[in-house]
Amino acid sequence: MAVHRRPGQRPLSGNRARTAVTIALAGAASATGFNGTGHAEPQLTPAQVRAKVARLYEQAEVATEQYNGAKEGADKARERLEDLRDEAARRTEELNSAREKLGSVAAAQYRGGGIDPAVQLALSGDPDAYLDGVAFAERIGSRQVSDVANVRKQLREIERLRGAAHIELSRLASRQADLKRHRGTITGKLGEARRLLARLPEGAGAGLDAAPGAGRASRSGASARELGPLPAAPSTGQAPSSRAAAALSYAYAKLGSPYVWGATGPDAFDCSGLTQAAYRAAGVSLPRTTYTQIGAGQRVARSQLLPGDLVFFYSGISHVGIYVGNGQMIHAPRPGTQVRMAPLDEMPLTGATRVA
Repeated sequence: MAVHRRPGQRPLSGNRARTAVTIALAGAASATGFNGTGHAEPQLTPAQVRAKVARLYEQAEVATEQYNGAKEGADKARERLEDLRDEAARRTEELNSAREKLGSVAAAQYRGGGIDPAVQLALSGDPDAYLDGVAFAERIGSRQVSDVANVRKQLREIERLRGAAHIELSRLASRQADLKRHRGTITGKLGEARRLLARLPEGAGAGLDAAPGAGRASRSGASARELGPLPAAPSTGQAPSSRAAAALSYAYAKLGSPYVWGATGPDAFDCSGLTQAAYRAAGVSLPRTTYTQIGAGQRVARSQLLPGDLVFFYSGISHVGIYVGNGQMIHAPRPGTQVRMAPLDEMPLTGATRVA
């Protein structure tokens, strides 16, 4: 049988060798850019960095509101779970008492059940008392049927409570997973924003990551000279109600407090945390997130805005502030900043709500 051999590799001719080397060098040059780095990140202008950082902050705020909603849901699920567990424990105690009662009746019947009633009557030293006892036993018997039915009902109710508690436990686990995911998104976006800002020349990122110059020295730890004077107090005279005026006064008192995502006061806030805390101080209960706060009152047009109205921004309704009049609002802007007064036109206005 003939042995088939693989033909040997033919050496490259001079022209072919030179062509291969040229192609290899061109590929290496393309991969490295002749400077030793692969796929170098394009150099962004300061304006492009600022735009990208602003977008990252907006995305982080969307994730923050999602985090707030998940946290609110987790808190409610935890409360319902505890209530269900407490109710199940109470019902179990009642069930145990009912079982003990039935056990005592059954034991008494067993002890006296082996003697014929006529014999018991004949042997009784007090027939009248015996007959009274028989009548009482008959009443006990009918009541025992009711007790058994009650025990069965309690068993069914306890099983229902346990099932509901299991559902709440699953919801709580889901909410906690949501919290972890949104927290990761927030920290990732903020970290990327900080890295971009670090590439800018000194002062080029002003207004994006630095706190504005207006704030209270007692909250920031800086001197009044460093922070500058507070903005003029907003007019509450045109507020639609005393509660709206009170909420506005609270927000003004918090100027200079740091932004912390997920915070609802009293010393730090995110945007919806500030509005919720302001109206809570005025005796009005607001939902936790921007998405739910916008539906908490009467919608008003920009031309109808009054001090104390809530103003919402971006197409995703991811930011909120409190209108103070003259086209200005008080809001908690973003991480790295403080609660401040700012013009409405600083961001795209989406809608407004009057809650009090």
